[in-house]
Amino acid sequence: MGRQRPSFRTRRTIATGVLMVLMCLGLSLLFLMYVGGKEGDKALQQGLSAWNNVEPLIPQGRLPSELPHAEDEVVQVVDAHDKVVASSSQLAGQPAMATFHSTGDKLSTTRVLCPPAGLEGCRTVTSINVYQPDGIWSIYVATPTVPWYGNTTAVLLAIGTSLLVTTAVTAWVFRDITKAVKPVAAIQRQLADITAAQLERRVPVPGTYDTYEEVTVLAETVNGTLDRLEGAYERLRRFTSDASHDLRSPITAMRLQLDEALTYPDDADWPTVATTVLTGVDRLHAIVTDLLALARLDAGAPLSGEPTDLGRLAGDELDQRPHRTKIVRRLQPGVCVDCDRLRISRVLVNLLDNAERHAASQITVTVRAEEGTAVLEVLDDGAGIAVEDRERVFERFTRLEAGRDRDAGGTGLGLAIAREIANAHGGTLAVEDSDRGARFVLRLPHRGSTSAAAPARPRQAADDTAERPAGRPTLVGRLGRATAIVIRDPRRAMAGGTSPGRRGARS
Repeated sequence: MGRQRPSFRTRRTIATGVLMVLMCLGLSLLFLMYVGGKEGDKALQQGLSAWNNVEPLIPQGRLPSELPHAEDEVVQVVDAHDKVVASSSQLAGQPAMATFHSTGDKLSTTRVLCPPAGLEGCRTVTSINVYQPDGIWSIYVATPTVPWYGNTTAVLLAIGTSLLVTTAVTAWVFRDITKAVKPVAAIQRQLADITAAQLERRVPVPGTYDTYEEVTVLAETVNGTLDRLEGAYERLRRFTSDASHDLRSPITAMRLQLDEALTYPDDADWPTVATTVLTGVDRLHAIVTDLLALARLDAGAPLSGEPTDLGRLAGDELDQRPHRTKIVRRLQPGVCVDCDRLRISRVLVNLLDNAERHAASQITVTVRAEEGTAVLEVLDDGAGIAVEDRERVFERFTRLEAGRDRDAGGTGLGLAIAREIANAHGGTLAVEDSDRGARFVLRLPHRGSTSAAAPARPRQAADDTAERPAGRPTLVGRLGRATAIVIRDPRRAMAGGTSPGRRGARS
């Protein structure tokens, strides 16, 4: 197994330390060179000062045998015959410390001698010419040799400052990264432990002063995502359970009918058995069709939006629909929307199915424009929906007691499908207040009145026919063939008399 890669914190801390070392090294070199230059200038000033003090005394002939000098400075005067005329106390009775002279037009020459005659250690010796009647005299000034870094104090200062700055910056970066990475690591560990069976767990949210605001926002966002995931998973679990129950019930009923008929074939009323089985098949077909429609809506299937006159679409749907209840139309012309006609027709059909189950005597269908919004309203004069149930009726497989009493064949998916279609169009579907009955209001973005809106086309007789892939036998076909085998000739007798409708399968 390969060596584990160092953590981000370790890599960044090391990189910061190396960078600071390089920066401090460069700055220290510049600092030491500056100090060395200053020390060299200081030594040069000492030499010039000694020359200024001694040179005026030579023409006057008043040179003392022992010359005054500064600390760490040696001065010596040599005449034109290389005889020492005067010198500092360190070179009393000693020969000339150097033998070189300035040549040409140069007044002075500087050399490093290790050591000069009569002295110890390396010294920087400057020879300065003084012109006298008997020839050129020389003033030698020896000062300590200045290294390029100036002095030891400067080196220690540079090293100490560099170590302090490097340590401080590296430690600050380490603490800063730890402050950011530690809560992120805690979030990562918690997320790694969350499974489908532990969706109630949440990642720790660091305190305001424990980390940066961005990390706190990240933790809160992750928890919000987990909240939505848990809610979606819970809805999926309930949806799967409800779907399994609703699918199992008609299958169980059909199986019992067929088992009983096959057990006593001579006593069975085969037309009645076929009718019962086909009723269960129709219910299965309705549930499967609605589930497929919901799955496509959940998957974000694209809409075939086109300009549509909403009033004309509603009128055409009402014209081709048989009614068990009186329909009052209040359809404003010219209310145009961009929509998928087939799906908006599905919304209207589901709302009408629901209204017919609950209406006492009348259903009112209204289309109007309202403040930039196209409104489609379906109002019945039934008992209405309690305020606390107005959102619950849009949940999947939800059927109120009144709906179960009036129609036991509904799927509990019709209103859920209608709301999903409304949301897919950027609109809303809700139950709003009314004096009597339930008032469902669909609101869509208004396109504005235009004669370019194409007329609504007749809705397909069965949505499942359009949605079913070609060449694949449906559940209805399979169960139909099984029933035909069982009842044989009675099946033909029922072919013309059984036309199971799907309107009762709405919520």
